[in-house]
Amino acid sequence: MNTEKLTRAMSGWPMLLAIPALFATGIFTFVRFVQAADQTGFEPLLFFPAIGMVLCSVIFLFGFMAVAPNDSRVLLLFGEYKGSVKDSGFFWVNPFYSKKKLSLRIRNFETGSTTTPEKTGEMGRIVVASTRTAGKPSKVNDCHGNPIEISSVVVWRVVDTAEALFEVDNYEDFVAVQSEAALRVLASRHPYDSDDSEVSLRGDTIEVCEQLKQDIQERLDKAGVEVIEARISHLAYAQEIAAAMLQRQQAQAVVAARTKIVEGAVGMVEMALEQLKRDNIIDLDEDRRATMVSNLLVVLCSDRHTQPVVNTGSIY
Repeated sequence: MNTEKLTRAMSGWPMLLAIPALFATGIFTFVRFVQAADQTGFEPLLFFPAIGMVLCSVIFLFGFMAVAPNDSRVLLLFGEYKGSVKDSGFFWVNPFYSKKKLSLRIRNFETGSTTTPEKTGEMGRIVVASTRTAGKPSKVNDCHGNPIEISSVVVWRVVDTAEALFEVDNYEDFVAVQSEAALRVLASRHPYDSDDSEVSLRGDTIEVCEQLKQDIQERLDKAGVEVIEARISHLAYAQEIAAAMLQRQQAQAVVAARTKIVEGAVGMVEMALEQLKRDNIIDLDEDRRATMVSNLLVVLCSDRHTQPVVNTGSIY
């Protein structure tokens, strides 16, 4: 496995002054060679140094490189990895180095989206700019077999330039594919919703997102990539079962509301009976007590306003 080796490159400003001086010295020496050739003939002691200085000054120009903040250069010498430069500034390195540019900036993407790379013309100008389509949710079954649609947003950056460049073919495509695979595995591991203590995709968002981040990081360690954040951006039942699941959720909500109403009504009836008995307001036998409890529960638990019937005769 290739591990990153940080290299401190030489500042490019001294060489920026030395190369023109070397080129000028070569030209001056070549002029002296021409003058000497007219007088004494061919002088190899002047010709070869002059040509060498001119050629070296031209070759040395290819050693300059400018590194922007949060950028890096991976240096290769005839296919052999020599190190990485992460410091920003103006530098000069061996002109025979191949300098691969690698961005260290934070990036993000949404799973299911596709990116079209930019296209350049013969002159190096950008003909077609890079584009990215909107993320398309992935359809997968949760642990209960219910088809759901899910997508996530992943925030990441390159931390090891050697692994990112040499361990995988295309690290950006590798990040996208592995993030999609990790999201599918996570969705099949948990239910969409759960009423008990089981971790669910909808009810335990923070815990699920943390698991997703760890799963993606395990897959991307070999590519020299750090996952900063991973969060679910879209979560819904698939279209074919969305209506049925909506009715199920509505039924569960109605049952929960009714349960709460009945609990409150029973408490109110119990409080009313205790207060009547404590204050000796009225003495009810078992039949009248049961009738009163029934009437109170009807009044308190009904989803519509009750219509009371006033008895103008004897209570018995």
